Amino acid sequence: MKKLLLALLAIVLVIVAVLITNTLSLTSKQVDPETLVSMDFSENAYNRLSKAVQFKTISYNEETLPDSTAFNGFHDFLRETFPLLHQNLTLEKINDYSLLYKWTGSDPNQQPIILLSHQDVVPVDQPTLVNWEAGPFDGTITDTHIIGRGTMDDKSSLMALMESVEQLLKEPFIPTQTIYLAFGHDEELGGENGAKNIASYLKEKGVHAAMTLDEGGFLAENMVPGFDKTVAMINLAEKGYASFHLIVETKGGHSSAPPEHNTIGMLAQAIVDLENNQLPYKLVKPLDYQFEYMGAEMSFFKKMAFANPWLFKGSVLKALNAHTTTAPTIIEGGVKDNVIPTVAKATINFRILPGETVESVKAHVQETVGDKIKVELAGFATNPSPVSGIDSDAFKNLETTIRSVFPEVVVVPGLIGGGTDARYYYDVSDEVYRFYPIRIAPESYTRFHGIDEKISKENYKEMVQFSYHLIQRFNK
Repeated sequence: MKKLLLALLAIVLVIVAVLITNTLSLTSKQVDPETLVSMDFSENAYNRLSKAVQFKTISYNEETLPDSTAFNGFHDFLRETFPLLHQNLTLEKINDYSLLYKWTGSDPNQQPIILLSHQDVVPVDQPTLVNWEAGPFDGTITDTHIIGRGTMDDKSSLMALMESVEQLLKEPFIPTQTIYLAFGHDEELGGENGAKNIASYLKEKGVHAAMTLDEGGFLAENMVPGFDKTVAMINLAEKGYASFHLIVETKGGHSSAPPEHNTIGMLAQAIVDLENNQLPYKLVKPLDYQFEYMGAEMSFFKKMAFANPWLFKGSVLKALNAHTTTAPTIIEGGVKDNVIPTVAKATINFRILPGETVESVKAHVQETVGDKIKVELAGFATNPSPVSGIDSDAFKNLETTIRSVFPEVVVVPGLIGGGTDARYYYDVSDEVYRFYPIRIAPESYTRFHGIDEKISKENYKEMVQFSYHLIQRFNK
C-alpha cells in the first residue's frame, strides 16, 4: 500500500512539474511597438462616412437584383469625394457593381497587397425602427458617434481605406508595391457575384499578392472573461457554412386520430437529436495559435490552462466555440389546427470547423436523424477556408502596425465563425487575413446586423489611421 501511495505521489509530482514547466515556457508573443509619425486627420471624414451611410446599398436576397440607383449613386459619391484617388488609381467595375481599384507601385518585382471591404449592407427590420437612436440611413452625427446601417459592417472600413489613400496622395506618397482596393457588392449574400468574380479577374490577370486583408477581426474589449486587456484578433481562417433542410413527408390525417409518428413530432425529434449530438470540440489550427498568444498574457493559473491543453483544453475549447456549430433557424409546416400536415420542414445552419467539410456534416446529419428524414442542402454552402500562417512578412507587418497604432492591445491569431469575402482570395494571395480595428464590446456586439448600428468618432479615426500606417509599413 505504501509503495502504491508513493507511486501515486510520484505521478502527481511529475504532472505538477510538467504543468509548471509548460506554463513558465509560455512567454509573450507580442512584438514591440514602433514610433509612428502622426497622420493629418480631417474631421470632415465623419461627414463623408455619414453621407456614405445614406446610400441604401442593401442586399436583400439572391433573387433580388441590386438597386442600381443606390449603388451607382454611391459610386458617383466616391468619385466626387476622393478626386486624387480617382485621378491616380485605375478603376475596373466587375459585374456592374463591384469596384476594383489599382494603385500601381514603383517596383513591379514586388508582390502586391489586396485590401478588401464591401459596399452592401443588410436590411433593417421595420418594427425595430423605433429602437434606433436615429434613422438607419440618415447618417446622423452626434457628439460622439456616427449612426447608421454600415457604420460597423462595412462602410467604415471601405471609407477608411479611401480616406487613407487620398491623404497619402496629398503628401505625396508613391507605393513601391501595387495596392488593390477591392469592394464587392454582395458580401451579405455570400459574395458569389462580387468578390468571387473580382478574385477570378485578378487570377486571369496573373496577379498573386503577398497578402489579402478583409474584415472579420476586430479589437475585442472585455469580450474574454477574466481578461482585462483589449484583444486585436487577426483571424487566419474562417469556418465553413452550410444549411440543410430536414424534410418529413407522411400521409397526414385528422388531428382527432393522430398516427404514432406525427409529421411535426418526427421533425421536432430530429431537431432535438441534432442539438443533443453535435460534432465534437477540437483543437485545430489556428486555435492552437490562439492558445499560445492569449495564454501568454494571462495570470499564472489561467495561463496554466492555455499552456497545457492536453489537460484543460475541454473547457477552453468550449469557450472558444471550437466545433462545428448546430443552429435550427427556420421551421415550416401545417395549414390548420385540426389537420396533421403531410410535409414539415426545418432548416439547420452549421458553421463548419476546419478539418470538416460540407459533405461530412451532411453525413453526420443524416446519420443522426435517420433515414425517415430527408436531408437536402439549402442554398449557399462553402467549406472552411485554408489557414494562413503567422511566420510571413505580411503577418509581421500587420501585427507590428497594430501594436504601433494600439500599443496597449494584445495581438492574437484566431478563427472566425462567420463568413467573409476573403474566402475567395486564397488562389491569388500567399496569405489571407481578417482584421480592421473596429472596437467591439459586449454591449455593442449585437449592433452588427442589429438595432442602432453606430461607430464612435474616435474609433473611426483609429480605423483611418490604421489603414494609413498599414499602407506605409508595407511600402517601406
